[in-house]
Amino acid sequence: MKKIFISGSMNIKNINPKVVKRIDNIIKSEFSVIVGDASGSDSSVQHILKNNKYQNVTVYCSGNYPRNNIGNWQIKPIETKHQANTRAFFTAKDLEMAKDCDYGLMIWDSKSTGTLGNVLELLSQKKTSIVFVNKFKEFLQVDDVSSFEKLVSMMSDVARLKAETKIHFSTRINKLKHRQLNLFEDSKTSPKGRRAEQ
Repeated sequence: MKKIFISGSMNIKNINPKVVKRIDNIIKSEFSVIVGDASGSDSSVQHILKNNKYQNVTVYCSGNYPRNNIGNWQIKPIETKHQANTRAFFTAKDLEMAKDCDYGLMIWDSKSTGTLGNVLELLSQKKTSIVFVNKFKEFLQVDDVSSFEKLVSMMSDVARLKAETKIHFSTRINKLKHRQLNLFEDSKTSPKGRRAEQ
């Protein structure tokens, strides 16, 4: 059974009907949903799932107790040694959700570094994210470096600088590019690759 990580920006409280339709499709497909416990997108998605009486949901939280668990679903508390209520503290649950999921559905305001970081983490694990860019009311599939760079291009200069300072995405993207280049070079030097070039 596919496990979908749904995440989004904290300042998005009203979920666009296009995203609601995607969530409806997830419910109809009976996929497992994992969601965070933050206010904003997380709690709004929780409301949608509860209104649909969907039970195949797990709420992840850093520490012992979720901030929001509107449907009284199963919780997965994530232990972390980081100081409570810091960015690193809450990121612990996001990293665990990225590890546990198969795909991501992200609702992004073109600014949130948390959501952008989740997309980047999934990409580093060779997992696909479908990102709803709230500003443009459209979806973007992020499954390689170029599509992530297209996503970043939708940010303002100020938001991009802030994200760079917080999550250092350029450094991580360069590492992913290097990894892709190494894979390409390996394929060229393998016996199969040499035969293809002859």
